[in-house]
Amino acid sequence: MKLKLRFGVFLSALFCFGNLYAQEVDVEKRLSMLGIQLGQQLKPIANYVPAVTVGNMVYLSGHGPAKPEGDNVVGRLGDDLTLEEGKFAARLTGIALLSSLKAEIGDLNKVKRIVKVLGMVNAEPNFTQHPMVINGFSDLMVEVFGESGKHARSAVGVASLPNNIAVEIEMIVELKE
Repeated sequence: MKLKLRFGVFLSALFCFGNLYAQEVDVEKRLSMLGIQLGQQLKPIANYVPAVTVGNMVYLSGHGPAKPEGDNVVGRLGDDLTLEEGKFAARLTGIALLSSLKAEIGDLNKVKRIVKVLGMVNAEPNFTQHPMVINGFSDLMVEVFGESGKHARSAVGVASLPNNIAVEIEMIVELKE
């Protein structure tokens, strides 16, 4: 009896959760429900801009894993950081990208879809779980945008990143007409 009840609750939750992603998502409300507060757009560390809009496409420069305290998650995966710490760094990078995107377009509900992502992981040569690290970012985009958060993606390992940050991610976004 308990098993049937638990399975029924599971199916109900699955149905409700699935419907959330099938419906139009209010991104600002979703962020609030997830307990995510977007920060200020970070200032570039060199001669570039955080985002450029061309037509209905937004191209976001590479962002790093900014912690709420202002510093970054630093270190190499496989040496200094675990897979879970890397996934968390990728999630923080997603929040930084959303902050810059919001600064660029004003309202995240204008997003039609996350199109393409390049995730770079600062890793020691024998580390091979780069896609798993960048899932921290990809999972966040689906949590926030639902089906529109699913994207094409590359995840690569690199020998180093600026200021020894753990992850750098760039993103291309399509806006609604």
